[in-house]
Amino acid sequence: MEVKFENLGEMNLVVDTIYKGGKNGNTGDDPLSKIFPKLGNMSGFRKVKRKDDPTKFAYCVLYTSMSELEWPDYLDEETGIFRYYGDNRKPGRLLTNTKQGGNKLLEQVFANLNFNKNLKDIPPFFIFKKAREGRDVQFLGLAAPGNPNISPDKDLIAFWRTIGDNRFQNYESYFTILDTKDEPISYDWLVALCEDYENSIDKAPEAWKKFQKNGRNGIDALKAPKIFKIPSRYEQLQCDEEGKLCIEKILKHYNDRPTEFELCATHIVSMMDRNFESFSLTRPWRDGGRDAIGYYSISTGNKANFPLKIDCALEAKCYSLNHGVGVKNMSRLISRIRYRQFGILITTSYVDSQAYKEVVEDGQPILIITASDIAYILRRNSITSENIDGWLNSIDDSTQRNYQL
Repeated sequence: MEVKFENLGEMNLVVDTIYKGGKNGNTGDDPLSKIFPKLGNMSGFRKVKRKDDPTKFAYCVLYTSMSELEWPDYLDEETGIFRYYGDNRKPGRLLTNTKQGGNKLLEQVFANLNFNKNLKDIPPFFIFKKAREGRDVQFLGLAAPGNPNISPDKDLIAFWRTIGDNRFQNYESYFTILDTKDEPISYDWLVALCEDYENSIDKAPEAWKKFQKNGRNGIDALKAPKIFKIPSRYEQLQCDEEGKLCIEKILKHYNDRPTEFELCATHIVSMMDRNFESFSLTRPWRDGGRDAIGYYSISTGNKANFPLKIDCALEAKCYSLNHGVGVKNMSRLISRIRYRQFGILITTSYVDSQAYKEVVEDGQPILIITASDIAYILRRNSITSENIDGWLNSIDDSTQRNYQL
């Protein structure tokens, strides 16, 4: 559903609706300032103060382009979890000394949440992303800070980032899009939040009332299981700051010897699923790449019964984030899969849309593992940016021992 710019005004908000921007080419084209009472028209982190207490906030609007790989804001539609990066995105300021004060608000909100105090002072968050054209925006939903499945020490994380020779800190925060059912967000509630905050709860959606009463345990997420589609480059690359650091360290480690990533890739696949066994590297090919051959073992758990072993062929590509795996590489793997065998393509980058589409539409038995998957596997196996160098060195050491034998 779309709402034209000239029709914006005192209206209810509906999830997934696109609100059109103006066509004049200036800040007055911003639709958000037309939708929300007292809201400004600049920045991705906008908040409005309460009339009864200007030190507190009535509500906050978070806007994201969802396309910045340096700051990969991301909504997992299947779980309702929304990852958002704070507003200290350039060097030169302390963590909370930002122009819009977004990071300072994040600190206050998550402190209230995690210490179960002043839950009523946590403002509702309204999440929007950039739509396809101009200043158009899409409403992703009403959000609460935190998530029942994310521990309190992980829902707001300060991390270091370097641009040029300058280091600075920013926040990585986690919210949950609430399941407001078919109930639209009432414009009367938005006004009440500003003018009569204490009594505004009467006009709030039921999902917000439950959160404000029970905090983290009162969060009901809006979950939307996906119908399979070809994942975008952004989706294949997106990972949190810790995952990104791990991918960067892998790329740096194998920068001058990318073909040696194959052995590392077999370790990653084995950590992903312990049923993968006995990978061995094959001889180098003329294009400089090497494959690995292994098998997937399926067992009843009864030692008296022999497990079923399915052969698999693996191809690994240690590519930078700007270098995707194309049709040629994918065809190479497909051509080497024998009858009753399946393939694994693992890359530190992404698979381009045409190659991915051909695998899916042709029903090729290929398991695709990209940067975001690698980051998830490493985290699940307690490999972090602090210890990944030692882990990579241990793989190198095992290679040297095998050569000596």
